[in-house]
Amino acid sequence: MKNYKDLENAYSELEAKYSRLLSEKSQLEYELTELKASAENIRRQDGEIRTLHENVRRIKHDMKNHLMVIASYLNGNDYPAAKAYTSQILDKLSAVHSYIETGNSLMNHILNEKLNLARESGISVKAEIENLSFQRMESLDFSALLSNFLDNAIEASGSEKSPEIQVVIARRRGYETILVKNRISASVLDGNPRLATTKQNQKLHGIGTLQIREITEKYGGMCDFYEETQEEEEFFCACTFIPV
Repeated sequence: MKNYKDLENAYSELEAKYSRLLSEKSQLEYELTELKASAENIRRQDGEIRTLHENVRRIKHDMKNHLMVIASYLNGNDYPAAKAYTSQILDKLSAVHSYIETGNSLMNHILNEKLNLARESGISVKAEIENLSFQRMESLDFSALLSNFLDNAIEASGSEKSPEIQVVIARRRGYETILVKNRISASVLDGNPRLATTKQNQKLHGIGTLQIREITEKYGGMCDFYEETQEEEEFFCACTFIPV
């Protein structure tokens, strides 16, 4: 018959084994969630690319007819009509934007969805995107971080006469960085230096800034909010630095 000490040791071993199995179960559940999210992002990405290709195909199919119409105007010396028709075609071509491919399916989906929304809202968009993985970050955290940056910039651009958003995702000195700028007609920080949420004026970037700070700090990173001047134009800048 086992003595108390043997039973105590056996219990400790079972408890340790249970803890290991529980940890492995949690890890497998996390990996399964990540795989499901990745598969969903790839599915969305495939749909977005198919839509883009279909739009381009339609434009190519119609281009011959468009050129024939322009040629008929020119042959009839109706230059104003040819110019106006050409402008209409250029507007249609401008509405078809190239698909951003970064090698990161989640980043692809967020960037293409948000930046297309910005363009549809009449916001000029400039993007400089490097192929970064942000591998240290969980998918939910990365999605919340990038989406908050872009949502804030789009929301803040709603009342601007000449709205513009600039997005830079790049590696800088051992950090994977996200920098989003939006043009402003008046200082944001002068009136709201802490970027507190205000229902009266949503454009003051209060929405999501707390979550941006919390996620950045979770991964030992840094974030900053400031304003800068570019060619006599003022921009509000929001950035985060995630250590590699």
